[in-house]
Order: sequence, then C-alpha cells, then structure tokens
Amino acid sequence: MDNQRTVPFFPYSKFFSSQEKELTEVLKDVLNRGAFILQKDVTEFEKNIAEYIGAKHVIGVANATDALILALKASPLQPGDEVIFSSHTFVATAAAIHFAGCIPVPVECGPDHMIDPKAVEAALTPKTRAIMPTQLNGRTCDMDALQKIADRHQLLILEDSAQGLGSKYKGRFAGTFGLAGVLSFYPAKILGCFGDGGAVITNDEGVAEKIKLLRDHGRNHEGQVVIWGLNSRLDNIQAAVLNFFFRDFAKIVDRRREMARIYHKNLSNIEELKIPPAPDSSADHFDTYQNYEIEAEKRDELKNFLKEKGVGTLIQWGGSAVHQFKDLGFKTTLPYTENLFKRLLMLPMNTLLSNDDIFYICRTIQNFYKN
Repeated sequence: MDNQRTVPFFPYSKFFSSQEKELTEVLKDVLNRGAFILQKDVTEFEKNIAEYIGAKHVIGVANATDALILALKASPLQPGDEVIFSSHTFVATAAAIHFAGCIPVPVECGPDHMIDPKAVEAALTPKTRAIMPTQLNGRTCDMDALQKIADRHQLLILEDSAQGLGSKYKGRFAGTFGLAGVLSFYPAKILGCFGDGGAVITNDEGVAEKIKLLRDHGRNHEGQVVIWGLNSRLDNIQAAVLNFFFRDFAKIVDRRREMARIYHKNLSNIEELKIPPAPDSSADHFDTYQNYEIEAEKRDELKNFLKEKGVGTLIQWGGSAVHQFKDLGFKTTLPYTENLFKRLLMLPMNTLLSNDDIFYICRTIQNFYKN
C-alpha cells in the first residue's frame, strides 16, 4: 500500500522558492537599475521568443486577454463581424471577440478536444470574417483543415495560442499560422511569470506597428499620440523573470513530455479513461503538455478519491464551456462539447513534480478503477 503523499495541482509557493537565490538576483538587478516600464528586459524577451518560434514580431503586453483584443483591433475586422471559435476554451477567447466589437460564434470541438473543422464549416454565415482556433493544452490544431476553410471563404485566422508555446503542427509553431497569435505567461503556464503577462505574435509589419501603438496609449516612437490606445505593456520585472525561465525552456518542454510518457504508459490500459496522445504518436503534432487533460468515467468520484489521497486536480474553467454561460447571451446547444465537459479532468502537470509523484498519481487512479 502506498504511503500517502501530497501532490498539489500546481505548487504556487514553490514557483519562487525552488530557485529563490537566482530569482532574487534577477529581481534585484531590475530594481537597482530602476528599469520598470518597457526597458531592455522586455525587448530582449520579445527577441528571444520571436527567434525561438521563427516569427518576425513578438510584442509583450499585459496579459493574453489583452493580446487577443489588441490583435483583433489591429486586424481588418469591423464591428459586427462574426468570429468562429471552439466553445472548449477559456471565456477570454470569446470576451476578446466581444470587446473588439465582433460577434463570438461558439462551435463544437472534436474528439481531440480541439476546434472541429466540420463544425466551423457548418457555422459559416455571410457575416463570418474570421476563425479563432484555440491551441489547447500544449497542442496545435489541424491547421491545414482550418486554412483550407479560411482560403475557400476568404477568412482571417487569429490564433488563441495562449496555451500553445512550443507546440507545433507539421513543424510549425503555434501562433505563427494566422495573421496574429497570442501567448499567456500566467504563472501556471509552461512559461510563466509572477503575475499576468502576455504577447502578440505576428509576421505582419502593419499589425505589429499597430499593436505597439495600442499597448502604449497610442503613442509612437516620438511620444506623439496618433491613435486611441490602451495601457497594456508587459511589466519589465515580469519580462526579466521570463527571460530567466526561458533559458531552460527546452529542458522544460523535454521534462513535460517525459512526464506525459509516464502518464501514458501507466494509464493507457484503463478502459474508463481517455488520455492525451503520447509524445511522438503523430508525425504531424509536437505536443508540449501545457495541461494533462483526461476524460474519465465517474469523473467527480475520481476527483474526490484523488483529493482524499492528497492529489490535487482541476476541472478546467469551472466545468463549463463558453456557450454554457447563458448570461452572456449565448443560445447555442453543442451536445458533444456539453457531454465532454462532464468527463474532463486535469491531472498535475508541472516541472516541480517528481517521477515518484506521477507514479503515485497513476497508482491511485488504478486503485480507484479496480475498486
């Protein structure tokens, strides 16, 4: 019988303490320089990410929701245009569409939990102007299928790649397929900071220049206000922290994929579960496992059992798809997604976990279904 251990879903308190000495030096350096707003740390971080993913421009902003709003506002979209998105996403995806003056149109996800291209086609109307796929849980959608739809109907693609940093489809990084993509640096993300942070990715010069204006009150390089703008700058202290963590990003990705292999080996034979694809199971996809989201029979009972055994889990987004927030005005029914949300559960997935932690989680799940 296993000795019970405590495995939190995400150990926020250890995020700093695990590398306290090094991170303290990073913070002291920024503070001693008085480098608080749009200093070299932000510029260096933007350059680092752009070089990594092969994009012309990465623009740091305050958070990924702002990144989506600014990307939409910098696009050719007009108020009243419809933007199709998967309802299996965080509400921020739809909120950004709304606050950009457009109409969010939720559709079904598929068995891979990603936006269903067939559902996109079925939702098209004369007002449809864009598709916003969510690159979910560290996996990139079937972008070939979405691009064919976009090309056929002359639609824009704007990626909610907040969870997608490092993931690839056919060798191409999430966030680089459409007119623009975004990243989130929320603490629990694969690359996280000590608060909120985000970025816009684009290869379009005009979009990049407009984002830079929009994030800083509409001010140009001479300090002249040339458009209505917002205050949505990536905090310089957070940029310095992100630069520090990014040094080991390749190791972070490798470790997450190693943990996913352990989960897959130990959980794949449980009939009551559907688990994410194993690393390298598809030549088209390179997954980074931002989250490890499973489908589970008796989901709520399993969650409670794991809690009793000291294991933290999460039902993403409170257990509701976006279209189920009826107070936001959605009237859509999406049966597949609604049934899916009754089964979804996220297991711990972060680099502060040990292999023994993961084996313990797997044995606990095995014991639950044996009994």
